[in-house]
Amino acid sequence: MITDAALLHDPIFWLLAVPAVTLMGLSKGGFIGVGTLALPLMAQAISPVRSAAVLLPLLVAQDAVGVWSYRKSWDKRNMIVMMPGALVGIGLGYWFAASLPEAWILVAVGLLSLIFGLQRLWAERGGRATASHRLPDWLGAICGFGSGLSSQIAHAGGPPFLLYVLPQRLGRDIFVGTTIMFFAALNWVKVGTYSALGQFTPENILASAALMPFAVVSTFAGVWLVRRIDPERFYLLVNLLMAVLGAKLIWDGVAQLA
Repeated sequence: MITDAALLHDPIFWLLAVPAVTLMGLSKGGFIGVGTLALPLMAQAISPVRSAAVLLPLLVAQDAVGVWSYRKSWDKRNMIVMMPGALVGIGLGYWFAASLPEAWILVAVGLLSLIFGLQRLWAERGGRATASHRLPDWLGAICGFGSGLSSQIAHAGGPPFLLYVLPQRLGRDIFVGTTIMFFAALNWVKVGTYSALGQFTPENILASAALMPFAVVSTFAGVWLVRRIDPERFYLLVNLLMAVLGAKLIWDGVAQLA
């Protein structure tokens, strides 16, 4: 893994960080879910916890635009049902990162990436639509917990959130607005947890600042590209890469434990 002193001067970090941040921006720009690949990609160069700390200020900046744009279009009931469990999940994720060796974090992020990648490949194999219905509130609380936990560990809270919200078939603006509001709230809570973990070092903050232009440009690029390229092939590639990178992180973590 790259050390603090070498971070800003290491070409491997930039070779991985720029595509990772670009994917995160494309996700905010309309390719929902592809940002989940950002952390496992960056974790090939630096630790998962540090990767998440570098990405978090970029997420907060991107969220600010989304919150303002959709401030009147979001579903309060989903927030009420899911947020308490999400906060508990963030707390458990903080304990996980603070208490366990880096090898276990690699395995956890790898498992999340592998499971989510394979799940999306399976779910999208036929492009099937589902009927509109609201799942029980207790399942929403569980999904909120899973979203908070995976968001704290790997900025990968999307799949549990979508599991509960997608079946409701909300209107486009309400769905996008609810997603933005939920994860904007989680990201601000995570600012506190990553600060407590001591991850906002000068080197990490400088790396975030240097990557900010890529985050902004790629967000606008996502808005432009989402109407112009075949999303099925794009998502297929992203999900395949997520599964492969997840397997690689598991391998690295198990090798360290051994």
